[in-house]
Amino acid sequence: MSFWKSLFGGGSSGSADEGKPSAPVEYNGFTIRAAPYKAEGQYQTAGVITKDVGGVTKEHKFIRADRHASLDDAVEFSLAKARQIVDQQGERMFS
Repeated sequence: MSFWKSLFGGGSSGSADEGKPSAPVEYNGFTIRAAPYKAEGQYQTAGVITKDVGGVTKEHKFIRADRHASLDDAVEFSLAKARQIVDQQGERMFS
């Protein structure tokens, strides 16, 4: 199967900026990091939301269908989406 992925552009390009989380951003007591990754020639919206709850670090990973032509656009959108998730769900996202 990996042969077909590489043949049709589905394989990893080995780019250094793929899947690396952005610098952490504090928002309403949560720490958010954008982590877009390359998919079909564009960057997929993705990230991680963390918060210390009772001395335990809780983590929520998210991936959305939105794709962007540039890494910078994907990072900004991923951070905005993470803020939206925090506003809508708060600590309920960890249960």
